[in-house]
Amino acid sequence: MTNIAFIGLGIMGSPMAVHLADAGHNVAGLDRTPERGAPLVEAGGRYATSVADAIKGADVICVMVPDSPDVEDVLAGEDGVFQHAETGSLIIDFSSIRPDVTQQLAEQARALGFRILDAPVSGGEAGAKNAALSIMVGGDADDFEAAKPLFDVVGKTVVHVGPSGSGQTVKAANQLIVAANIQALSEAVIFLEAFGVDTKAALDVLGGGLAGSSVLNQKKENMLGRSFQPGFRIDLHHKDMGIVTAAAREAGVAVPLGSLVAQLVASARANGDGGLDHSALLRGVERLSGKASG
Repeated sequence: MTNIAFIGLGIMGSPMAVHLADAGHNVAGLDRTPERGAPLVEAGGRYATSVADAIKGADVICVMVPDSPDVEDVLAGEDGVFQHAETGSLIIDFSSIRPDVTQQLAEQARALGFRILDAPVSGGEAGAKNAALSIMVGGDADDFEAAKPLFDVVGKTVVHVGPSGSGQTVKAANQLIVAANIQALSEAVIFLEAFGVDTKAALDVLGGGLAGSSVLNQKKENMLGRSFQPGFRIDLHHKDMGIVTAAAREAGVAVPLGSLVAQLVASARANGDGGLDHSALLRGVERLSGKASG
């Protein structure tokens, strides 16, 4: 049994915290929206009143918030984790943020006597709910081994990919691949519909061949039914594509397809689709094709 603080109980964080509580750990959760704490409380966890309250007595402090400034605020801000955590605590940042920010925070954490891992996840809401996330972990190998039992509670594929910042770099590559796949699938759906093909049957057979992918399996029903309740919002993928393109430029690497998809994601957001699931990139293809449904 481990005393865990879990800060950030959104679409991904809430089911992850619940899994940890269900596994028998003492979990104290915190979110900017208090109502999000209800599932954790129902699972036997505790909803905290502040960061200081959440991390009191915690051996492990988990963070799952939207963006780099949010992580900086939670960890290094006034009344943040660095100010209140006990020396030697293990901090696990499940958020997807800039690799350079992760490296800076890791340096601060170690200087203050904390252990820290960057552990961004992939798998969306379904992966979080089913404890089937892929977790790419950066940081010290010994810290990874110490955290592995907790990772195994919430994830299915858990890999240590290198020193601090490496997890975020791998996650950026993941988001590049996922966005490109969603865009290609969106174009294929609109293409098939234009010819009056049985689109569901077409996607079933495509899914059994080389064109098959997790994206096709998880997102085809969204597209077929034009149902875009967010499992992962376009707003967040827009943020991630910004990370990809900026990091690629810094490294001197060309990502022409990534840059194009980043613009298409930005266009979807500019057209009011930011709060929808990233499978709503389909709507952008509809707009470009003169088939927008509103």
